[in-house]
Amino acid sequence: MIKKVAFTMLPVTDVPRARKFYEETLGLTVGLHGGKGDNWWIEYDLPLGGCIALSSFGPSKPGDGITLALEVEDLDSLMERLKAAGVEFKHGIIPGPHCRMAPCSDSEGNPILLHQLNPK
Repeated sequence: MIKKVAFTMLPVTDVPRARKFYEETLGLTVGLHGGKGDNWWIEYDLPLGGCIALSSFGPSKPGDGITLALEVEDLDSLMERLKAAGVEFKHGIIPGPHCRMAPCSDSEGNPILLHQLNPK
């Protein structure tokens, strides 16, 4: 029986740059992490569940068909903070019937979709 998604793994090529983005730009706290040579595994547990794992192990390259969708409380203020940190939003906010979304990329080129549910 499948219980839940354990983590979402994103491939990275420049581990220090990726850690700076996830820890300083997004403000996440690093959890389990370790390396072997030039290869690293870094986890970020999210407050309401779920885990983002960055990895330089394996053949996957950033942007290989993976999109990380992050639920956010205040899409507008987060976008302003990220823009000030140099994150580009090519499409702005995309309205949906039940949500608002804003696509961008992390420092490695992995697609991120910031997602905010509409008030009920």
